[in-house]
Amino acid sequence: MLSRLLLTVTILLMISGCSTVKPWERGNLAQDIMAWQPDPLKASLDNHIHFSKEGSSGGGQAAGGGCGCN
Repeated sequence: MLSRLLLTVTILLMISGCSTVKPWERGNLAQDIMAWQPDPLKASLDNHIHFSKEGSSGGGQAAGGGCGCN
């Protein structure tokens, strides 16, 4: 009985997290502030600094880890 109640509550919580975006609301989600990296130049500089300190490159957006083993 408890497991059935827990399953029902879990399913209801998962369903309530789904929503559809209306066409007139999509403009709010397409703004630059909603991007993972709003400033591509800063993101490129941060990646360059990270890979310079790490001694490797790759693994961010493309396949391969920079070790030359693929």
